[in-house]
Amino acid sequence: MAKFIYRMQNILNLKEKLEEEAKNSYVAQLSRVHAKEDALAALVAQKEQYEEEGRRMRLTKLNVRDLQENEYAVSTMRGMIKAQEEALCREEEILEEKREGYEEAMKERKTQDKLKEKAFEEFKAELNMQEAKEIDQLTSYVYGNRIRLQQAGSSED
Repeated sequence: MAKFIYRMQNILNLKEKLEEEAKNSYVAQLSRVHAKEDALAALVAQKEQYEEEGRRMRLTKLNVRDLQENEYAVSTMRGMIKAQEEALCREEEILEEKREGYEEAMKERKTQDKLKEKAFEEFKAELNMQEAKEIDQLTSYVYGNRIRLQQAGSSED
């Protein structure tokens, strides 16, 4: 039996490799986004802690210097949170680009898979036609031999 060889297998292999690279890139970017989100959550928690500390200081003794330091810390945390939110936004935009690239690579690979499946179906159909042709030839040969043998047997009578 003939062996199926897909003539564009190297292209399919390349598409699979590109898809895998795009997937890895997307996963790495997703990890960076999660890290930025975690850092943002930590900053927000730290700011809330400073704000709570400021409320407690206002309820107990009024030390102007401590209150100023606390307000400066809260203000600094707000700036850090804003910067972290901007960084997170940039990372999410990059993540979206990576996702689109991954989806495109997946589509290209699937297209090559479908082309390979179609080529395999054509190969099987051609193989079946060849097999049917061989069976027809064999049947014709056997039938022809039988007729010759019958004619040879009737001519001897």
